Amino acid sequence: MDHSLIFLAAILALGSPNKPNRPNILFIMSDDQGAQDVGFRNSDILTPNLDVLAENGVILNHHYVMPTCSATRASFLTGRYPIRTQFWQGNIRPNEEWGLRLNETTLGEMFKRNGYSTYMIGKWHAGMYYDQLTPVNRGFDYFYGMYLGSQNYFSHKNRRNIDLRENFLDSNGVLVDNVRGDDSEDSGVYNTDLFTDKAVEIIGSQPADQPFFMWLSYAAPHTPLQVKRSRRNQYTSHMVDASLKRRKYAAMISVMDEGIGKVINALEEFNLRDNTIIIFTSDNGGAIDNIDSTVSSNYPLRGGKVSFYEGGVRSVTLVNSPLLGLTEGYENEHLHHVVDWYPTFQYLVDDNPALSNKVQFELDGYNLWDSLVNDNPSDRNEVLINLRIGDRIHGSNTREKNFETNNLRFMDESVNDFFIIREGRWKLFHGDFLVAGYTPQYPLTEATIVIDETFIACNETRLYNLRNDPREENDVSELNPDVVDRLLARRAEYESKLLYIPRRTTSGAGRQNGVWVPWQNMEL
Repeated sequence: MDHSLIFLAAILALGSPNKPNRPNILFIMSDDQGAQDVGFRNSDILTPNLDVLAENGVILNHHYVMPTCSATRASFLTGRYPIRTQFWQGNIRPNEEWGLRLNETTLGEMFKRNGYSTYMIGKWHAGMYYDQLTPVNRGFDYFYGMYLGSQNYFSHKNRRNIDLRENFLDSNGVLVDNVRGDDSEDSGVYNTDLFTDKAVEIIGSQPADQPFFMWLSYAAPHTPLQVKRSRRNQYTSHMVDASLKRRKYAAMISVMDEGIGKVINALEEFNLRDNTIIIFTSDNGGAIDNIDSTVSSNYPLRGGKVSFYEGGVRSVTLVNSPLLGLTEGYENEHLHHVVDWYPTFQYLVDDNPALSNKVQFELDGYNLWDSLVNDNPSDRNEVLINLRIGDRIHGSNTREKNFETNNLRFMDESVNDFFIIREGRWKLFHGDFLVAGYTPQYPLTEATIVIDETFIACNETRLYNLRNDPREENDVSELNPDVVDRLLARRAEYESKLLYIPRRTTSGAGRQNGVWVPWQNMEL
């Protein structure tokens, strides 16, 4: 189905009475945050600002993302599943020479062509091996943050090289790269605070009549687990039975929540709050390991980061704005995916891609504004969790295929091809995948420790009825062969859209004089 045609028809129709006029969009993304790890999910982690947003907004209980950082970011930026953007292969690692293809139209470009100011603050992780892949060349007027997937929160280094900078294009369209090195005032400052302060600064200088799109992408609470002891004590003194790692993780989330409160206060101070839509989500579920080292909780969902069980791909998500017209907050139980934000934002800004000089590819998302405002189902009835075909890797022999599959822990030499999809209440696993266990519910009690210590590889078909079995405990594939056959038949359409992947190459040239920099020139 060509969703772009549906969208074009929609924008020609009369607007919804609840449709705002060119609202500001503040999209906040956390990193590796567990689905339970917010106060409004009865966690012992303190998140008072998120709790207020949730109480007066919409909690999306079935909002899907990808199980890893880069893939979710690419899907958010394009409104397209990873099978179309090559991110079905997983994360971009430091030194790797690939990224979000330049023929993809990003949200930054979409907002910019509609007269918005566009800002990207925090973690990018969508490619950086040449300049054209970085945010200010992908539609963002301004970037402050990190190109890679993780860093030391105080030194801002990854593999002993600085990855913190300010980017913008000068009057001649040339990239200005202000690296915030060891001699800068940012050195030693907690990156969560830096990202918050930059967002507050931008909001304070934003003209009231100039709409903006800001993607505030925190690195927290991704590893390394780092936070000052004083703030750990401030936010976790009540967590007397929690491990030190759990308390660090909790404090990282609470410091982020503190920052979100400052950003909201800035919107209110400068009279921007009433025309701003705030969305908060995590890029994937909290990481799952064994009982001694797991600090996040996706309870009651099964699995976590890098797994395709619900705990890996259903993120904690909320929307808050006076523009929703709600008299009270509520929990939305309809099916949504991170790709849905792109067409939703297009609707809100009256975007017409046909007027752009750049071809916009077919979207996989659906406009979910009516679902948010009126608690109606969107047009989405299914979600492609992921599809992987090892033979779609160009120029790979067996060893190279194994290198590809070793990129993530849910893929090893025996885990290669899989198809995972949700339709309504049904969720199908088919092929080679790893069976994940469960994270604990916090605070820990003897009765709630249900985590498995490892991932177990299998090659089979499993079907879960999520309505009756939200923890994915009971395989009902043998009882519902017609459902299995119907869902397996959907594979062909998705397989026809799956992009081949070039051989992944790496280089050490990106580390120059103690700084991470793009290292290749794009061939025009």
